[in-house]
Amino acid sequence: MIVGTTEAAHILKISTARLRVLLSAGRVQGAYKTGKMWLIPLFDGEPIIQRGTRGPDPRWCNPRSLPKTIVHVNSQRIRQNQKHQEQLPVITVKTRNTNTYGHIVEIPGGCRVVYCPDKPLPCGARVWIETLHEVRIIS
Repeated sequence: MIVGTTEAAHILKISTARLRVLLSAGRVQGAYKTGKMWLIPLFDGEPIIQRGTRGPDPRWCNPRSLPKTIVHVNSQRIRQNQKHQEQLPVITVKTRNTNTYGHIVEIPGGCRVVYCPDKPLPCGARVWIETLHEVRIIS
């Protein structure tokens, strides 16, 4: 169903002037203008108003920052494997306080490769992969 500004303002319990401000800002979903008249579609009986960009975000909506996962190849394990003819996993996946080793690592989302010779990781790695997505380790 499509209504005009007066009916939509009455449904939303706001003034028509405030509704026109929202319309001109493009915050009323699906609304369009024909000549001088705004036509506003109703979804489940009322117009959908999109959230504004000004003002602080509500504290209860702030997303938690995801822990960064770091993946790197442990060169000490490679040397140990060559020296003792072993097959220890050499890929290290670090998330917060845990280190997990594996032979194959899959990163389904985005990632970036970092080379930082001036500031190596505490383990000594100078090249590593960082991702915010979940990493799957195949041993």
